[in-house]
Amino acid sequence: MKILLAPSEGKRSGGEGCFDPCALLFDTLCPLREELLDLYEGILERGDPKELQDLFGLKKPDQIARYARLYPRKAPVMKAVLRYDGVAFDALDYPSLPPEAQSFVDGNLVIFSNLFGPLRAADRIPDYRVKQGVTIAGIAPEKRYREAASALLDAWLAEEEILDLRAGFYDRFYKPSRAFTTMKFLKNGKVVSHWAKMWRGRMVREIALAKATNLDEVLALPLEGMHLLEIQEKGKKREVIYEVE
Repeated sequence: MKILLAPSEGKRSGGEGCFDPCALLFDTLCPLREELLDLYEGILERGDPKELQDLFGLKKPDQIARYARLYPRKAPVMKAVLRYDGVAFDALDYPSLPPEAQSFVDGNLVIFSNLFGPLRAADRIPDYRVKQGVTIAGIAPEKRYREAASALLDAWLAEEEILDLRAGFYDRFYKPSRAFTTMKFLKNGKVVSHWAKMWRGRMVREIALAKATNLDEVLALPLEGMHLLEIQEKGKKREVIYEVE
């Protein structure tokens, strides 16, 4: 089973070692990653305040300055699952997982980066920032990765059950061509929006702790704060709906 998850715009700083874009998931995507890195670092080189503000989705000068001086090819790296520090990743709390659960996450969680495309949780990446939905020097990364990586992902996931916990935007990067499962979280009968990220992260954590090997095992998990309401099926998509506290 593979779990698909969106990235976070915020990142942890630091790391060690050198970045190799060709060592990430699917080495055949290396030329595309190099192309986008060239464009990204070109924006950093130009230093145009408006261009940087748009790329990063930031307004405060000190925040912009932090990312403007980080050239990914020269920056230290850490596991992607540690680099991202948004709500979902805080809820996952990878560092506190026991080693066997960390290994589960490393091997089964796929994160969709707005700069690097599909990543394994254990892929080592530098600090960077690309606002969701922006172009990089006129190039839409989600469109380019969808064209370049969809067939690769379909083949890689062919024998796997797929649990897609990404936000809807990331369908633009990849949409499974075969059966897959999503999850929706309701509170008092209303769809949870921002805090759905927290519940997705908690879900990944519980799956990793249980080392669930298939979706039936996931559905059988005793999940604190989550109550299974119903399962809806439409075409190749199965949506599991939970009521949350």
